[in-house]
Formats: sequence, structure tokens, C-alpha cells
Amino acid sequence: MRADAVFEGGGVKGIGLVGAVVAAEERGYEWVNVAGTSAGAIVASLVAAGYSGMELCRILDGLDYRRFRDTFWPFIGPALTFIFTQGLYLGDYFEHWLRRLLAARGVYTFADLVIPEFKDDLRYRYRLRVIASDISRGRMLVLPQDAADYGVDPDALDVTTAVRMSMSIPFFYRPVRFGGSVMVDGGLLSNFPVWLFDTPGAPEWPTFGFRLVEPGAERPAKIEGPVSLLKALVSTMLEAHDARHVSQEHFIRTIPVPTLGVRTTDFDLSKTASRRLFDSGYNAGRKFLDAWDFGRYVEHYRSGPLPGPPARRGPTGR
Repeated sequence: MRADAVFEGGGVKGIGLVGAVVAAEERGYEWVNVAGTSAGAIVASLVAAGYSGMELCRILDGLDYRRFRDTFWPFIGPALTFIFTQGLYLGDYFEHWLRRLLAARGVYTFADLVIPEFKDDLRYRYRLRVIASDISRGRMLVLPQDAADYGVDPDALDVTTAVRMSMSIPFFYRPVRFGGSVMVDGGLLSNFPVWLFDTPGAPEWPTFGFRLVEPGAERPAKIEGPVSLLKALVSTMLEAHDARHVSQEHFIRTIPVPTLGVRTTDFDLSKTASRRLFDSGYNAGRKFLDAWDFGRYVEHYRSGPLPGPPARRGPTGR
């Protein structure tokens, strides 16, 4: 069964997204177009490159998240790194890690993610879409298509660079300079763009949203100095963004993954907590799909015109 997927951002909490992906793939879903913001962009890029949910589970299980907190040198800590780079951490380790995983599947630029079936339809040409925020121009970017506005051929845009833009949590990671602008975490402007693949009329297959939720109270952050204050500030900003209202039309096709009190920047997450978060996503995915009825969704929410972009053209509709 075909489906599209849109993954919400949420830093370390993205482990839960992988659990939900595994549950969907066990039901026979195969991904066509995928998109994401921040941590969601990381998951989406690896799914687009051909990694299965279980492969991602094994990769994350062997990952030491503390290595994502990289500074210039061990004796130059986050505070000085921030002074020189506008970020507590560089993000270089993450970039090398993702580039290696994508290269293992032959993915370097977005030209490697063109879907032959839709190669003449710019809206759906690429298997992957990445959301970033241009704080120089105050605009949201949907990559690779919007790369053309910066003089870069979308086919030639480096996939790792696009994802690195999307996961540049403000103040936490060094921002990315691209086309004369400063790019940061896409979650500032659209952390959950579940609408991204919608067109008017009835779709041929569903778009599932994978969203990170925390129904209970978050554990309080421990603030002891300027670094922890910055971390708490950014985490609070993104958590509040995540908690915004989602309309019923979008909620009905969204898999809500409980995050068990894990915060966006909890890079000291233990193996036990990581596996609990994965299990949370897996169980949420199974529960959602047990009740999912695509025909009913189309009848109630997509049987008439849908405000938005023009209808999809090409071999099939959406």
C-alpha cells in the first residue's frame, strides 16, 4: 500500500517517530513522498534513502547522542563555541553521521531522490521535502524546490545540507549560511506541515502525519547558568510550538506519539529511555492503524474541493 508521510520535529524525541514508522511498515505501507522538520527531516531523509524502520531502529540503538554536542575542542566549551559560531554546538558530528548513512544508499543530492513516475511534476518530483527557516528573509523554505530562489538548482542541492539547515535549533546548533541567508530549524515556522502533499479532491493514497505529543506534565528543566538557560529557552519555544492546535481534518490522519517527558535537547538520554520512546511510537502506530479507515477519511474530509495548491498532474493524482 502506498502512503506519504510527514514527520514533526522534536530533537531527541524523534526516536518515537521511528517506532511509528516500523508499525506502519509492518502493516504493508510503502512510502512515496516523505517530508519533515528538524528531527523529522532526519527520519524523512533516511526513509527517502531507502532505510526501513527496523534498520533505523538498529542505527539509533547503537548511537551515542552525546556526540551530537560537539564543540571546537574539548577545552573550548559550549559558551565559547556560542560566541564564535552563534550556536552552543557545531553540528559537524551530525553532518558527518548523516552524510555517511545517505552515501551508503547512494544518496548525495536531491537528483538521487527523483521519483521517475513524477519526474515532470515539480511538486512531487522529489521523494523528500525538508522544511527550514530563513531568518534573514523571514520566510519558510520547502527544500529542494525553494533552493532555486537562492540560485541553486534543486537537483544539485546537497541532501545533508538541507537537513542540517532544518535541524539547526536556534542558539543550540550553529546556523547554516546559504545563498546569503542564515538558515535555522524549520520548526520555527512550520513544525508539522502535514498539509504539504495535499491537493484538491480525493487522494489516491493517504498522507500520514507523525506527531510528537506529551499529554502529561513535562518534568522541569534544571537551570543553573547561561548555557542551561539557553537550552531551556529553546526547548520551551519548540515544545510550545509542538503543542499548538491541529485541526480535526489533520488530526484524524495523524499518529500521536507520546514522548514520555523526554525533552527536545535530552542528549543524555539513556538506552532504556530511548527504547521506551521507540516502543511508545510503535504502540501508538499500531493503535492508530487499528482504527484507520482511508475510505471514511476521504468521504468525510476530502470528497470536495480542498483549498490550497492546484491539483496534481502527472501519471496519477493525489
